Amino acid sequence: MDAFYASVELLRRPDLKGLPIVIGGRRAAAGMGPEPLSTYAGRGVVTTCTYEARAFGVHSGMPMMKARALCPQALSLPLDFDEYRRYSRLFKAAIAAVAPTIEDRGIDEVYIDLTELPGDTRTIAGAIKERVRAATGLSCSIAVAPNKLLAKIGSELDKPDGLTLIEPEDLEPLIWPLPAKRINGVGPKANEKLAALNITTIGDLARETPEFLMRHFGQNYGRWLHDCAFGRDERLVVTFAEPKSRSRETTFAEDTRDFDQIAGVLVKLCQQVAEDLQKRGYAGRTVGVKLRYTDFQIVTRDNTLEVAVNDAQAIRRAAFEALARVAPQRRLARAIRLIGVRVGSLSPEGAMPPEPVVWGRTLELF
Repeated sequence: MDAFYASVELLRRPDLKGLPIVIGGRRAAAGMGPEPLSTYAGRGVVTTCTYEARAFGVHSGMPMMKARALCPQALSLPLDFDEYRRYSRLFKAAIAAVAPTIEDRGIDEVYIDLTELPGDTRTIAGAIKERVRAATGLSCSIAVAPNKLLAKIGSELDKPDGLTLIEPEDLEPLIWPLPAKRINGVGPKANEKLAALNITTIGDLARETPEFLMRHFGQNYGRWLHDCAFGRDERLVVTFAEPKSRSRETTFAEDTRDFDQIAGVLVKLCQQVAEDLQKRGYAGRTVGVKLRYTDFQIVTRDNTLEVAVNDAQAIRRAAFEALARVAPQRRLARAIRLIGVRVGSLSPEGAMPPEPVVWGRTLELF
């Protein structure tokens, strides 16, 4: 979907079309509407923005204060997840009416397997776009390609409202000139390392041997980079997958080293994750905490348990054990701006062993 949250908001506020709009920083409440971004003062991040705001360098994940500096004339809107989820259900149902083999990749993105559908793929893709627009009033961008890797890259080539077809012979003229970071899975650190090796485009990557890439990036990641450069991807469209984890996090209004304040927030997050798991019928064996410092450095610590858990007390105990490894004697070396808790290695609750959790020691943190 094209700038999904922002596009949903513009359906409700058509008078804002054509303006730079930034979505994020706060949750919607009764009576809340657009506000000048120039008046924003907080620690939230940009969830999405209109293409007019992107022209000023604003992008998802950016601190709202930085977005304000780049585009002070923009308007900010609060997040309304209930409405976004409603539109998400609508667009996915519209796609399923045309092509039912769908892999859900989150609130605004899907992979669709067209292999068994009769007819021309461009016609099918056009029908999907028409169905989505009729059901939601929103536009989407589609790439039809031999595999998920190329489809993901291609879906970004002609936004908004794009329709891109990628054939194997398009690899060199269409894909190789793109930046290497366009490959989904090449993050900032990997991209920085590639740049240090004078590899800036996907074509540069294709010119290197597998042995060279494995020497610098390890056997698995190096081999994967080489495969990506040549458009190779054997992943299937998966119509159902068990969830891997549930997490919650929050950003403090001000950076803090106050352990009591941090502990109080962590207790609430553990309760929220426990409720999420119980609602969905899952439990997990790995409990971890995440801290983001003032300089945006992230530290995580995990605890692996003997049995899967989904009750707040067990999650809280494991989370505080993990926190104690970062903050011995209840002291943090640096102030933090964000804390989160995650429960991973999930399994259906019915698969949980009946034995109670046995803890080796009790910490005074509780």
